[in-house]
Amino acid sequence: MTSTADRTLAKSLGNIDALALGFGAMIGFGWVVLTGGWLESAGTLGAAAAMVVGGGIMAVVGLTYAELTGAMPKAGGEHNFILRALGPRPSFIGSWAITGGYVTIVAFEAVAFPRTVEYIFPGMSLIPLWTVAGFEVNLTWALVGVAAAIALTWINIRGVKQAGVVQTFTVLFLMVIGLLLIFGSFTGGEAQNMEPLFGGGMAGFFAVLVAIPFLFIGFDVIPQAAEEINMSARKIGKLVVISVGMATVWYVMVILTTSTAMPAASLATADIATADAFGALFNSDLMAKIMIAGGIAGILTSWNSLLLGASRLVYSLARSGMLPAWFGELHPKYRTPHRALLAIGVVSMIAPFFGAQMLGWLVDSGAPSIIVAYFLVSVTFLVLRRREPGMDRPLRIGGSGRIGEVAGWASVVLTAALFSLYMPGMPASLSWEPWIIFAAWWVLGAVFFVRVPAGIAPGVDAEEKVLAAVRSRR
Repeated sequence: MTSTADRTLAKSLGNIDALALGFGAMIGFGWVVLTGGWLESAGTLGAAAAMVVGGGIMAVVGLTYAELTGAMPKAGGEHNFILRALGPRPSFIGSWAITGGYVTIVAFEAVAFPRTVEYIFPGMSLIPLWTVAGFEVNLTWALVGVAAAIALTWINIRGVKQAGVVQTFTVLFLMVIGLLLIFGSFTGGEAQNMEPLFGGGMAGFFAVLVAIPFLFIGFDVIPQAAEEINMSARKIGKLVVISVGMATVWYVMVILTTSTAMPAASLATADIATADAFGALFNSDLMAKIMIAGGIAGILTSWNSLLLGASRLVYSLARSGMLPAWFGELHPKYRTPHRALLAIGVVSMIAPFFGAQMLGWLVDSGAPSIIVAYFLVSVTFLVLRRREPGMDRPLRIGGSGRIGEVAGWASVVLTAALFSLYMPGMPASLSWEPWIIFAAWWVLGAVFFVRVPAGIAPGVDAEEKVLAAVRSRR
């Protein structure tokens, strides 16, 4: 017979591990390749200001997550929050939305990895297979991404502690890269290269702002892993907001230091702007390659965190009967959701065979789903504040007054405004390819949505009612 311990996740993560998961998830590959475009669009201070505003928006959303995570420190994060406040069907929609965001970025990192490695080892692309949107996919190039996907999936199956150790050491390497950027900027940068300080007007500002959901997704991995973090619920909630603040500082630092290295026009034409800037600051091609290694570290931290987060969401959906029970099985030895990890790992193994053009499509297709989840969590925060004022909240934002509700309403308005930016005619309107990926994900979700029982009221016992309803149909 399976014991209760065998059916629960292991509490293996400490506070440093958890913070590394949240921060590392947000510091992926985007800062390496997108900084030149930000500087061209908005100027140095314009881009930095957009990043501060975007970080502020995510911090407000993070406040709602912090309180809810402290109150419900269970694997699955959003799934548990929304289920208690709004019921099973909205919970499925929110969970499926954030899972879609995670899966698209996991696939993104699987494509970005061989693209980045090729800068260090040029000529590795051999044995042409086919061409996708003008990009020739080579077997050896794709297999580099597949090998990384297999390795990270295996590490995560072996246990969250192993994944946490890998994450912590990789984040520490990123910190060293950041310190070198600051040192290089002060010793080899020039203030006149930061011109223009502002550019592109509001269009330039929004061109940077619309990247925020992609850049900052990951603080919500901490709630996904809350059941495996060995610390108080209050401290877990605080880590959510701290990780957002750290990511904001990182992105602003990268913008300011990169802008001092080369004129904006030169950075805009660079394929990997931050690496070229790093090389220019130290007048060394070797240092440019070290920066590429930092980019690879960013890929691995984001990939590792979001693979962990996505698997916990799939596991939680299966545990609640909203996905097939097969996904909810824990490994008998490592007590990890190995089947959920394998399913997502297979997606990341397939992605490289679609080529580098997939990078942009994946980013754009996942962003609207991410915002849908953030919006529903913000609504959940407000509903539970009104309906369950006496709920145990180890971390209560704004105390017992109305400040917390103001934060909740601000989060609702800001996430709704962000979502509107992706609509046709808006600054971040999407091309048809991302919408196809977006639609495919939600069509698949509709197949599973019919499994979710209707007519079950929200509340603290909503999950038990859902499970009872699922069992009665068998």
